[in-house]
Amino acid sequence: MNAKILETENVTVSFDGFKALNQLKFSMEVGELRVVIGPNGAGKTTFLDVITGKVQPTVGRVLFKGKNLRSLPEHQIARLGIGRKFQTPRVFLNLTPRENLEITSNHNKNVFSTLFGRSHATESNSIKGLLETIGLTSKADIPAALLSHGEKQRLEIGMLVAQSPDLLLVDEPVAGLTDEETYNIGELLLTLAQNHSILVIEHDMEFVQQIARKVTVLHEGSVLCEGSFAEVQNDSRVIEVYLGQQQE
Repeated sequence: MNAKILETENVTVSFDGFKALNQLKFSMEVGELRVVIGPNGAGKTTFLDVITGKVQPTVGRVLFKGKNLRSLPEHQIARLGIGRKFQTPRVFLNLTPRENLEITSNHNKNVFSTLFGRSHATESNSIKGLLETIGLTSKADIPAALLSHGEKQRLEIGMLVAQSPDLLLVDEPVAGLTDEETYNIGELLLTLAQNHSILVIEHDMEFVQQIARKVTVLHEGSVLCEGSFAEVQNDSRVIEVYLGQQQE
Protein backbone atom coordinates (compact mmCIF):
# COMPACT_ATOMS: atom_id res chain seq x y z
CA MET A 1 0.00 0.00 0.00
CA ASN A 2 1.33 3.41 -0.97
CA ALA A 3 2.04 6.07 1.63
CA LYS A 4 -0.32 9.02 1.90
CA ILE A 5 1.10 12.14 0.29
CA LEU A 6 -1.79 14.36 1.40
CA GLU A 7 -4.36 14.14 4.20
CA THR A 8 -6.82 16.57 5.73
CA GLU A 9 -8.16 15.81 9.20
CA ASN A 10 -11.53 17.38 10.01
CA VAL A 11 -10.54 20.64 8.33
CA THR A 12 -13.02 23.46 8.84
CA VAL A 13 -12.61 26.95 7.40
CA SER A 14 -15.08 29.61 8.50
CA PHE A 15 -15.49 33.05 6.93
CA ASP A 16 -17.74 35.23 9.11
CA GLY A 17 -19.72 32.19 10.18
CA PHE A 18 -19.93 30.62 6.71
CA LYS A 19 -18.15 27.27 6.58
CA ALA A 20 -16.30 27.08 3.26
CA LEU A 21 -14.91 23.74 4.42
CA ASN A 22 -16.78 21.66 6.98
CA GLN A 23 -14.88 18.89 8.81
CA LEU A 24 -13.24 17.87 5.53
CA LYS A 25 -11.63 14.44 5.58
CA PHE A 26 -9.56 13.71 2.50
CA SER A 27 -6.50 11.68 1.56
CA MET A 28 -4.59 10.66 -1.55
CA GLU A 29 -1.64 8.36 -2.06
CA VAL A 30 1.81 8.92 -3.51
CA GLY A 31 1.70 8.64 -7.29
CA GLU A 32 -2.06 9.14 -7.51
CA LEU A 33 -3.95 11.28 -10.02
CA ARG A 34 -7.06 12.57 -8.23
CA VAL A 35 -9.79 14.78 -9.68
CA VAL A 36 -11.93 16.89 -7.34
CA ILE A 37 -15.27 18.14 -8.63
CA GLY A 38 -18.24 19.92 -7.10
CA PRO A 39 -20.77 22.65 -7.80
CA ASN A 40 -19.91 26.32 -7.34
CA GLY A 41 -19.45 27.09 -3.65
CA ALA A 42 -18.48 23.52 -2.78
CA GLY A 43 -15.15 24.65 -1.31
CA LYS A 44 -12.77 23.52 -4.07
CA THR A 45 -10.63 26.66 -4.23
CA THR A 46 -10.60 27.01 -0.44
CA PHE A 47 -9.39 23.40 -0.32
CA LEU A 48 -6.34 24.32 -2.43
CA ASP A 49 -5.84 27.53 -0.41
CA VAL A 50 -5.63 25.50 2.80
CA ILE A 51 -3.17 23.01 1.33
CA THR A 52 -0.85 25.77 0.13
CA GLY A 53 -1.08 27.87 3.29
CA LYS A 54 -2.92 30.79 1.73
CA VAL A 55 -5.75 30.15 4.20
CA GLN A 56 -5.35 28.69 7.68
CA PRO A 57 -7.96 26.17 8.85
CA THR A 58 -10.20 27.28 11.70
CA VAL A 59 -10.19 23.69 12.94
CA GLY A 60 -8.25 20.61 11.88
CA ARG A 61 -4.96 20.13 10.07
CA VAL A 62 -3.39 19.31 6.71
CA LEU A 63 -0.65 16.69 6.51
CA PHE A 64 1.81 16.55 3.60
CA LYS A 65 3.90 13.36 3.62
CA GLY A 66 2.96 13.12 7.29
CA LYS A 67 4.11 16.65 8.16
CA ASN A 68 1.62 19.07 9.69
CA LEU A 69 1.42 22.19 7.51
CA ARG A 70 -0.51 24.26 10.02
CA SER A 71 0.91 27.78 10.51
CA LEU A 72 3.63 27.31 7.88
CA PRO A 73 3.95 30.23 5.43
CA GLU A 74 3.16 29.68 1.75
CA HIS A 75 6.77 29.82 0.54
CA GLN A 76 7.85 27.21 3.07
CA ILE A 77 5.05 24.86 2.01
CA ALA A 78 6.11 25.33 -1.62
CA ARG A 79 9.69 24.40 -0.71
CA LEU A 80 8.45 21.23 0.95
CA GLY A 81 7.30 20.10 -2.48
CA ILE A 82 3.81 21.42 -3.26
CA GLY A 83 3.33 23.29 -6.54
CA ARG A 84 0.11 25.03 -7.59
CA LYS A 85 -1.20 26.07 -10.96
CA PHE A 86 -3.94 28.70 -10.83
CA GLN A 87 -6.86 28.97 -13.26
CA THR A 88 -5.35 31.86 -15.24
CA PRO A 89 -1.92 31.14 -16.78
CA ARG A 90 0.88 32.97 -15.03
CA VAL A 91 3.75 33.01 -17.49
CA PHE A 92 6.34 35.63 -18.43
CA LEU A 93 4.85 36.86 -21.70
CA ASN A 94 7.96 38.71 -22.91
CA LEU A 95 10.13 35.62 -22.47
CA THR A 96 10.17 32.48 -24.60
CA PRO A 97 8.82 29.14 -23.35
CA ARG A 98 12.42 27.94 -23.01
CA GLU A 99 13.33 30.94 -20.85
CA ASN A 100 10.17 30.52 -18.76
CA LEU A 101 11.17 26.93 -18.00
CA GLU A 102 14.79 27.85 -17.33
CA ILE A 103 13.77 30.47 -14.79
CA THR A 104 11.44 28.18 -12.88
CA SER A 105 13.86 25.25 -12.90
CA ASN A 106 16.71 27.35 -11.56
CA HIS A 107 17.13 26.43 -7.91
CA ASN A 108 18.24 29.87 -6.72
CA LYS A 109 15.39 31.51 -8.71
CA ASN A 110 17.73 34.23 -9.93
CA VAL A 111 16.29 35.56 -13.19
CA PHE A 112 19.49 37.23 -14.41
CA SER A 113 21.82 34.33 -13.69
CA THR A 114 19.35 32.05 -15.44
CA LEU A 115 19.05 34.17 -18.57
CA PHE A 116 22.66 35.26 -18.93
CA GLY A 117 24.55 32.47 -17.22
CA ARG A 118 25.47 29.19 -18.88
CA SER A 119 23.07 26.35 -18.25
CA HIS A 120 24.49 23.02 -17.22
CA ALA A 121 24.17 20.34 -19.88
CA THR A 122 21.92 18.26 -17.67
CA GLU A 123 19.60 21.21 -17.09
CA SER A 124 19.51 21.98 -20.82
CA ASN A 125 18.59 18.38 -21.55
CA SER A 126 15.82 18.44 -18.94
CA ILE A 127 14.44 21.68 -20.43
CA LYS A 128 14.53 20.11 -23.89
CA GLY A 129 12.70 17.04 -22.62
CA LEU A 130 10.13 19.18 -20.82
CA LEU A 131 9.47 21.22 -23.96
CA GLU A 132 8.81 17.96 -25.79
CA THR A 133 6.51 16.74 -23.01
CA ILE A 134 4.38 19.88 -23.09
CA GLY A 135 4.38 19.97 -26.90
CA LEU A 136 6.11 23.32 -27.34
CA THR A 137 9.41 22.34 -28.97
CA SER A 138 8.52 24.10 -32.23
CA LYS A 139 7.60 27.28 -30.33
CA ALA A 140 10.35 27.14 -27.72
CA ASP A 141 12.02 30.37 -28.82
CA ILE A 142 9.17 32.74 -29.61
CA PRO A 143 7.69 35.14 -27.03
CA ALA A 144 5.15 33.39 -24.81
CA ALA A 145 2.73 36.22 -25.59
CA LEU A 146 2.28 34.68 -29.06
CA LEU A 147 1.12 31.33 -27.67
CA SER A 148 -2.54 30.33 -27.71
CA HIS A 149 -4.42 30.13 -24.41
CA GLY A 150 -4.08 26.34 -24.41
CA GLU A 151 -0.35 26.54 -25.11
CA LYS A 152 0.08 28.99 -22.23
CA GLN A 153 -1.73 26.53 -19.97
CA ARG A 154 0.64 23.75 -21.04
CA LEU A 155 3.62 26.05 -20.55
CA GLU A 156 2.55 26.90 -17.01
CA ILE A 157 2.08 23.22 -16.22
CA GLY A 158 5.61 22.71 -17.54
CA MET A 159 6.86 25.54 -15.34
CA LEU A 160 5.25 23.82 -12.40
CA VAL A 161 6.92 20.50 -13.23
CA ALA A 162 10.28 22.27 -13.67
CA GLN A 163 10.17 23.14 -9.97
CA SER A 164 10.20 19.39 -9.20
CA PRO A 165 7.30 19.37 -6.72
CA ASP A 166 6.18 16.11 -5.14
CA LEU A 167 2.53 17.17 -5.43
CA LEU A 168 1.03 19.18 -8.30
CA LEU A 169 -2.18 21.11 -7.61
CA VAL A 170 -3.87 22.04 -10.90
CA ASP A 171 -6.89 24.35 -10.73
CA GLU A 172 -9.34 24.18 -13.67
CA PRO A 173 -6.71 23.82 -16.41
CA VAL A 174 -9.14 23.60 -19.35
CA ALA A 175 -11.43 26.56 -18.66
CA GLY A 176 -11.99 28.43 -21.93
CA LEU A 177 -10.12 25.92 -24.09
CA THR A 178 -11.19 24.34 -27.36
CA ASP A 179 -11.97 20.61 -27.47
CA GLU A 180 -8.58 19.88 -29.03
CA GLU A 181 -6.69 21.97 -26.47
CA THR A 182 -8.69 20.33 -23.67
CA TYR A 183 -7.73 16.88 -24.96
CA ASN A 184 -4.06 17.91 -25.18
CA ILE A 185 -4.06 19.11 -21.57
CA GLY A 186 -5.62 15.80 -20.52
CA GLU A 187 -2.97 13.78 -22.33
CA LEU A 188 -0.24 15.93 -20.77
CA LEU A 189 -1.58 15.34 -17.25
CA LEU A 190 -1.85 11.60 -17.90
CA THR A 191 1.78 11.58 -19.04
CA LEU A 192 2.92 13.55 -15.98
CA ALA A 193 0.91 11.26 -13.70
CA GLN A 194 3.31 8.44 -14.51
CA ASN A 195 5.91 10.17 -12.33
CA HIS A 196 4.00 12.69 -10.21
CA SER A 197 1.20 12.94 -7.66
CA ILE A 198 -1.44 15.25 -9.13
CA LEU A 199 -4.62 16.76 -7.73
CA VAL A 200 -6.87 18.41 -10.34
CA ILE A 201 -9.87 20.68 -9.69
CA GLU A 202 -12.23 20.69 -12.66
CA HIS A 203 -15.77 21.38 -13.91
CA ASP A 204 -15.58 19.94 -17.43
CA MET A 205 -17.04 16.44 -17.14
CA GLU A 206 -15.73 15.20 -20.49
CA PHE A 207 -12.25 16.21 -19.40
CA VAL A 208 -12.75 14.54 -16.01
CA GLN A 209 -13.79 11.36 -17.76
CA GLN A 210 -10.66 11.52 -19.93
CA ILE A 211 -8.19 11.68 -17.04
CA ALA A 212 -10.00 10.44 -13.94
CA ARG A 213 -8.84 7.41 -12.03
CA LYS A 214 -10.55 8.38 -8.82
CA VAL A 215 -12.96 11.27 -8.36
CA THR A 216 -13.80 13.10 -5.15
CA VAL A 217 -17.02 15.13 -5.05
CA LEU A 218 -17.16 18.11 -2.69
CA HIS A 219 -20.45 19.60 -1.54
CA GLU A 220 -20.88 22.33 1.06
CA GLY A 221 -17.28 21.94 2.18
CA SER A 222 -17.33 18.17 2.78
CA VAL A 223 -16.71 15.02 0.75
CA LEU A 224 -20.03 13.88 -0.69
CA CYS A 225 -18.69 10.73 -2.33
CA GLU A 226 -15.62 9.19 -3.95
CA GLY A 227 -15.08 6.57 -6.59
CA SER A 228 -14.50 5.96 -10.29
CA PHE A 229 -15.97 8.38 -12.81
CA ALA A 230 -18.81 5.95 -13.56
CA GLU A 231 -19.60 5.45 -9.88
CA VAL A 232 -19.68 9.18 -9.21
CA GLN A 233 -21.63 9.95 -12.38
CA ASN A 234 -24.38 7.52 -11.40
CA ASP A 235 -24.52 8.40 -7.70
CA SER A 236 -27.99 9.77 -6.89
CA ARG A 237 -26.54 12.25 -4.38
CA VAL A 238 -24.22 13.71 -7.02
CA ILE A 239 -27.04 13.94 -9.56
CA GLU A 240 -29.18 15.77 -7.03
CA VAL A 241 -26.41 18.22 -6.14
CA TYR A 242 -25.61 19.02 -9.78
CA LEU A 243 -29.10 18.91 -11.24
CA GLY A 244 -31.19 19.80 -8.19
CA GLN A 245 -33.33 16.70 -8.55
CA GLN A 246 -33.17 12.95 -8.10
CA GLN A 247 -32.67 10.81 -11.17
CA GLU A 248 -35.97 9.38 -12.34
